Amino acid sequence: MRNDVASRFRDIASGKTQGVVASFARILLSVAEAPYRWVVTVRNRRFDRGRNVTHVDVPVISVGNLTLGGTGKTPFIEWLAHWFRQREVRVSIVSRGYGAKKAEQRNDEAKQLDHLLPDVPHLQNPDRITAANVAIEELATQLILLDDGFQHRRLARDLDIVLIDATEPFGFDHVFPRGALREPLDGLRRADLIVITRSDLVEPEQLQAIQHRLEQIVPDSPILIAVHQPAHLRTSSGRTVALDHLTGKRIGIFCAIGNPAAFQKSIAKTGAVVTDALEFPDHHVFNEADMAEIQRWVQQAGPFDVLLCTHKDLVKLNVDRLAGCPLFAFSIQMAFPNGADALEVKLQNVLDQIPADAW
Repeated sequence: MRNDVASRFRDIASGKTQGVVASFARILLSVAEAPYRWVVTVRNRRFDRGRNVTHVDVPVISVGNLTLGGTGKTPFIEWLAHWFRQREVRVSIVSRGYGAKKAEQRNDEAKQLDHLLPDVPHLQNPDRITAANVAIEELATQLILLDDGFQHRRLARDLDIVLIDATEPFGFDHVFPRGALREPLDGLRRADLIVITRSDLVEPEQLQAIQHRLEQIVPDSPILIAVHQPAHLRTSSGRTVALDHLTGKRIGIFCAIGNPAAFQKSIAKTGAVVTDALEFPDHHVFNEADMAEIQRWVQQAGPFDVLLCTHKDLVKLNVDRLAGCPLFAFSIQMAFPNGADALEVKLQNVLDQIPADAW
């Protein structure tokens, strides 16, 4: 398995990597953590006072996280968009566009959401206030979904939802660069609702410990449990295949996402047995050298009957076969084992803010 910079960072920050060199690295990272934490704290205090916050003319729902890496925002945004579209609300998604190589290009998440939500515009702009106003004025948008917006506080929001990945919940209890927190944990107090994602990928005792800690930090915010439910396999050409197609197959997986371990666990939950795996950095753009590397990997670790990647990777590759193997995306959907009642109450409150004559 490829050992990229992000994987090495996580191994050091978590304490998994031991030894003199790793210990010294953690000391240096702790020194660098202090000024970063101070800058983030000062910035948040300014926004807490209402400075430089802009309101737009329609409700805004922010979906974000407290840690670096993937927490499941894309399937959650998809779920929210479907909820409002079922109620005939004109929704637009606004995001910064992180990971796009050029300003005019779409990033990985945008390509994936375009595939999943063809009737929902997705505007990418580092100036998310401008993007929101364009959505309202030019697309007659009635509701903005702000993707990865928890730390983007310039745009006022009517509902702040934070996702916590159960497989890596608290960023190793340190702010970047010593850990994976984008800001101190007390920032969660701004959240109106917290969703623990990938809850089925940890033991029940671990999940209870996460819930207990969150209840101590944010005693007044509802905490919802969610899972990434395997849905089907999907080809680049749009064909869907049942998950039992993996039964008895030799499977090779590769991905370029923020939490590759969670992706592997999701596949394992179906009973499929992965023969080998290859990791690329998050938001990686596959080029000819990468195709050659995948070809060598298949030859050395295979043969494989099936290659699996994420939907986010598939929309970049746009092929049905790779290195001589059938290529599928392992598609997942957000689901709520105990119901989404607390979430739907919050969403209904937002829905009620949209004027009746706008429908």
